[in-house]
Amino acid sequence: MITPRRNSQGGDTLVDARPIVSLIVTAHNEEARIREKLENTLAIAYPGELLEIIIASDCSTDKTDEIVASYSQRGVRLVRADERKGKEYAQLCAIREAKGDILVFSDVATQIEPDALNKLVRHFNDPSVGAVSSEDRFVSQDGTIAGEGAYVKYEMWLRRLESQRAGLVGLSGSFFAARKEICDEWDIASPSDFNTALNCAKRGLVAISVPDVVGIYSDVKSPALEYRRKLRTIIRGMTAISRHLEVLNPLKMGLFSFQVWSHKILRWAVPWFMALLLFTSALLSAQHWLYAAVLVAQLGFYALVVVGYLSQDLRSHTLIKIPYFFVQVNLAIASATVMFLRGERMTTWTPSKR
Repeated sequence: MITPRRNSQGGDTLVDARPIVSLIVTAHNEEARIREKLENTLAIAYPGELLEIIIASDCSTDKTDEIVASYSQRGVRLVRADERKGKEYAQLCAIREAKGDILVFSDVATQIEPDALNKLVRHFNDPSVGAVSSEDRFVSQDGTIAGEGAYVKYEMWLRRLESQRAGLVGLSGSFFAARKEICDEWDIASPSDFNTALNCAKRGLVAISVPDVVGIYSDVKSPALEYRRKLRTIIRGMTAISRHLEVLNPLKMGLFSFQVWSHKILRWAVPWFMALLLFTSALLSAQHWLYAAVLVAQLGFYALVVVGYLSQDLRSHTLIKIPYFFVQVNLAIASATVMFLRGERMTTWTPSKR
């Protein structure tokens, strides 16, 4: 529980009701971007005596640790993992040393606005809130804030709905916060955003998404790298569910379980339903005009996807961009499912180049 601090004389005058915050930034071989992240972090408008900045190095082998160490006089702490076991293990090493009431997690690629922490900690005044997730904002390659795509708008809308019910089933992994006690159970083989949401649900608390706190980051430069990022994210999500099957039991987890089924499991089933629909409509198209119309509609939809694949210029048009992105996501889900069933897991990480 967060409690206001008293003045040094022991009186009842409130000095600052804000909690001590430990901001944990996970890094692996980020020498090219770590200075920018450190300067962005040091520009945050939160009382210095209440803010602890920790860089959790996942056994970086370049100059990342050296650069971070050079900021020690400015209050930045380096916590280096004793061995490379992945992002969540590096976070766990930092959690063990963190002094804050609230732990904030961020990635090197994510820029945080100066007033973000002040906005963020206010939401913990509600004792039912165990964690708070930022909303995502993308920056185009020319440095301007990019307009939200249909998928991002849809995802943020889902998060807001979940926030009003049993809480998020997954936070924004690039920028979120949690009460320190929520992080007592930390499964290093599961994504930290899912760990946090699950731990909140277990304690009868909620994880919420708030539109007034944003994490700003660039799009991944290469489509191939973006596709691999999707594969990694999906496989890690499937791994998390497989390690915590209790989340699928509505008798144990209630509405939170329903949200996991609808947001995760059914979403992962979409590519297989798409394939089934195409197969059955082709099989039945000669028997009734309705089946034929459904088949033609699907073929037209996939034709737009092919056009988008062949022409990057045409891919920018909404009519083509949305089908192309939808199919790309579901191809990644299908591929990741096959990889997961074959036993592939992704624990260690290499940050995507942006």
